[in-house]
Amino acid sequence: MDDPDQSPLRSLPIEVVVCVGRARPLLREILGLAPGAVLPLDRRVDDPVELFVGDRLIARGELDEIGGGEGRVLAVRLTDVAPLRGGAA
Repeated sequence: MDDPDQSPLRSLPIEVVVCVGRARPLLREILGLAPGAVLPLDRRVDDPVELFVGDRLIARGELDEIGGGEGRVLAVRLTDVAPLRGGAA
């Protein structure tokens, strides 16, 4: 198994977290949350989102949707990808 591209580890699923922004509410605001409440974030709607694996930033992108009709799902269109150690996937 000298070829790293043939490693079985490359077939393992990993979790990618998409960060759309952060909020810093006061505790009293958190305790008062109810359905319909709005929690402002530190980003604008058209700002890029960040993608993380663990605490490592791997990419940035824009929110998008794919599919049609009832099958529409939220997605991220990548605009910038960090160089990955060990080469690209």
